Formats: sequence, C-alpha cells, structure tokens
Amino acid sequence: YQGLAGRSTNEILQLYAAHGQQMKLQRSSVVTQLHGAIKKRLKQDLKSLHSFALELSKDFQRQSKICLYQVLAAVQGMQLQNEAMQMCQMKAFDLEQSLQEVTERYEKEKQKRKALHNSLIELRGNIRVHCRIRPLLPFDDAAGHSVSQDRQRNFSEKAAYAADDETVLVKCSRPGHASVNKTFQFERVYNDLESQDAVFADVAPLLTSLLDGYNVCIMAYGQTGSGKTYTMLGPQLEGNLSFSIEEESELGIIPRATQEVFRLISEKPPGSYWVEVSVVEVYNNEIFDLLAKDSYGKVFGIKRDVVTTREGKSDVPLLTHETVANASEFLHLVNKGLQLRVTHPTLVHAHSSRSHLVVTLTITTVVFGDNFGTLWEDEQTSQRLNKEASCTFPQKMRDNKSTSSSRASSPVQLEATEKIKQVKTRLQLVDLAGSECVGMSGVTGAALRETSFINRSLSALADVLGAIAEQRAHIPYRNSKLTHLLQDSVGGDAKLLVMLCISPGQKYLTESMQSLGFGTRARQVQRGQVKKKNFPVLSKGK
Repeated sequence: YQGLAGRSTNEILQLYAAHGQQMKLQRSSVVTQLHGAIKKRLKQDLKSLHSFALELSKDFQRQSKICLYQVLAAVQGMQLQNEAMQMCQMKAFDLEQSLQEVTERYEKEKQKRKALHNSLIELRGNIRVHCRIRPLLPFDDAAGHSVSQDRQRNFSEKAAYAADDETVLVKCSRPGHASVNKTFQFERVYNDLESQDAVFADVAPLLTSLLDGYNVCIMAYGQTGSGKTYTMLGPQLEGNLSFSIEEESELGIIPRATQEVFRLISEKPPGSYWVEVSVVEVYNNEIFDLLAKDSYGKVFGIKRDVVTTREGKSDVPLLTHETVANASEFLHLVNKGLQLRVTHPTLVHAHSSRSHLVVTLTITTVVFGDNFGTLWEDEQTSQRLNKEASCTFPQKMRDNKSTSSSRASSPVQLEATEKIKQVKTRLQLVDLAGSECVGMSGVTGAALRETSFINRSLSALADVLGAIAEQRAHIPYRNSKLTHLLQDSVGGDAKLLVMLCISPGQKYLTESMQSLGFGTRARQVQRGQVKKKNFPVLSKGK
C-alpha cells in the first residue's frame, strides 16, 4: 500500500482491477488443474472398479457353477441314498418276513419236538426233569466265613444261568485255572425272573393225567436254601405257616395243584369222585404221620412204618387219611401238618427243613354198572346212576374224617354193591430236605445228625435211580425209608416230575453241580411205560 501513495484514484483502480484479474486467472488455473487431476483420478478409480467388477462377476459365475455342481451332486447322492434306503427297507421287510416265518416254523417244530419228546418220555417211562434257578439273595454273600475280599466278591457272583428255556449254563472257575463253561439239558429251565405262574403252567398238564387214570408224583430236589419249599408251597412268614390267599401269584405247586385238581373234579359228574389227603414227613429215616390225632383230638406226629404188600407196592399201615371236599380244607390240613415239620436254622438257611415232606392226594373214582367195556357217554344215565349212588350210600361218605389205613376200604367200598367199581389214583407232592455241606452249613450236635440222615436218604434215592437206569435185578428201595415210601412213584407206577432247584451263586457251585448231575442222571432213567388205571365204564346196552 505504500506504492499507492501519491497516485491518483484512477491509477489505483486500474491497479486493483489488474490485480483482481490476475488473481482470477490464477484461481481459474488452479481449478482447471484440480478438475483435471480429479477427473484423471476418477477415471483411474472407475477403471479399477470396472476391472474389480468384472473379476467379481467372473468369480461369482465360477463359484455359482461350483455350487451348482455341488448341489446337483448332492441331489444325485440323495437320490442314490434314497434308492439305497428303499432297497434296504425292502430287504429289511423281506428279512423280517423271513425271520417271522422262520420263527413260526421254529416254534411249530419246537412244539412238535416237545410233543414227540413227551411221547418218547411216556413210552420209555423217563423222568421229567425241570430246573429252576433262584435269584441271588442277601444271604448269598460269604458272611460267617473267614475269606479274603477277593473270594467274598467271587462268592457273590453268578455261576449258573439259564441259557434258554431248556439249557443251564454253569461257569466253573477255580483260582489259577481258566474258566470252563458246562451245559446241562432239561425238559424245562426257569431263569431267576420267571414267576410261580410260569412254573405251574408246565406242571398243570400232569394233573389232567391224574383224572385220566395215571398216578403222578412231583418232587423238589436241591440243596438247602435253593428254593424248594418256596417252589412247592410258596412264601411263608416266619412263625406263621398259613397260606396267604392275598398272595395267590406267589403260591407254590402244592396249593395250586390242589386248586386245579378240584377244578377238574368240578367239571365231572357230581358224586363220582372223592379226595383224601395224607401228610407225612421222613425225619432221621423215620416216617411220621403229621395228621394223626391223640385221644383228645389234638394233631401230633405219630411214628409209622412202611411195608411192601403182596403186590409189591409200598404201604404205610394205619396212616391217617382225611377226606376233603375242596382246596381250602386241604390247605387247612396241610398247614396243620407243616406246623409239626422239623426245621432248624443253619448258616445257609434260617428256616432249613430237616425232613422230607410227602403230601399225598388220593382220588377215588366211582363208576357204576354191570357191564364194563364200552364208553360211558350217556349224561342222563350218568346223572341217574349218581342219584342212585347218593341214595345207596349215606352222606357220611363225604363227611367221614376218621383215621384209616391207606389200603383200608373207604365208606363207599364198605357198602359197595356188585354194580360199583372204584379206581384210585394218587398225586404225591414231595418237598425233599436239602442236601448240604456240613462245613458250609455249620451245623453241630442234633442238627449234624439230621444232616447225616438227609444226605444218606438222598444218596439212597440216587442209588435207586442208578439201579433202575442200569436195569439191575435188585433195586435197593429199602436202603432208606424215603425210597421205600416213594417206591411206587420212582419205580415206574407214576408219572414223575423232578423239580431241580439250584442257587446261582459261585459260593454254592459244588452243590449246584451235584444237583444238576442228579437231574441229568434222572433224565436217563427208563422205567418203561407208566401203567394207566383202567376205568370200568358202563355199556350203552344197559
């Protein structure tokens, strides 16, 4: 501004305008340069963006093709898998049908085989042997024995199993030796989960044979504590031997068999049957009548003897036979007898039976008529003759409860006319005392003597079966009162079923193997075909 001093206004205005024009030109040049630079940069960026877009588009197309190929491959794979799945389903369906057909054929063949096997048993007179494996119980540990923890753990392990319904598998293991599996075959094997119902279902057909004219004997065999009494009688409370009707599902063979027998009798013409019961125990090789009464009418065990009749049959003279009209009366009498049965606690079982129990039902069938030879099918004739019989014989035939010999005549026999014929069949239900190892049971004194007699009587039973199997001329029935008493049943005069009861624990392996060996030998006994009692029947012509 100092240069402007002294100049005129026009000069100053000219100078200011020139300066403004110069500044304008400079700004215009800067804007032009900036615009060119921006334009150039934008072109470069646009070109780069266009190249990137092309690359992105090409990459997208490439990735789309890859994905499309993958989707197509996946769809094709799913189709193939679906077809394979359908093929597998068809094959599975065919296999299921084939399996079902094979299973049905197997069951049919199994039933046929069982029927043929039963027929073969009938013809040969073989002894039926069933085996029941009880579950492990709290007393199966090694309590009471000074053994190592390892052995105690081994004692609580299971050694016997039901491989199937006809095979027992036993794992035999000894310290330092390899485990060996042994199998035993029987007519029926029950595992530790099968109920009393399942056991009796296989026993029930024998009871039909009873009313068809065959004697039947069912006996439980096994070591102490193996479940024989439970199988035969059912659970019994300590100090109370009464049968619990509320626990019918737990009832054993004896009460169930009685109910079934009276059910079968109820389907027959009234008055044509009556039933008598006797209860005996074999204790220390002596026979005791558990239904005998003293002069005051009190029941107490009286010693009896067993003899062989002229016909070669065993008989117990003066044995008490009580007439019963239904299952309740029967169970009441059996309960009275059980209260007299000898028991003693051992280390193996707290309520060990020290005697063999034999419950016998004698069924007398009354048949009327002069001529016997053709089938009695006329129901009206049956009813007429039943009325005639009820008139001929007083009511005391049903109500008589007096003591009589097993071979003595019944009330009907005492008054029978020539038109009356009788056939007696017998059902023997035997709960054998358990075999036991003295060292394991820990018995002493009188109990030790009982054990000796028990083991000797069971050994005598095995000797008898061995002699029958070998068809010896002499069968040692009289070596024991037990075998003498059961002579008819064991010797072939009855259909005999032995119910083996074994404990599954390793602790009782020796005793279980002994019981299984006994059952195996019993199956091999051929006694000849069991004889059927011939029922005399009324001719239609009469």
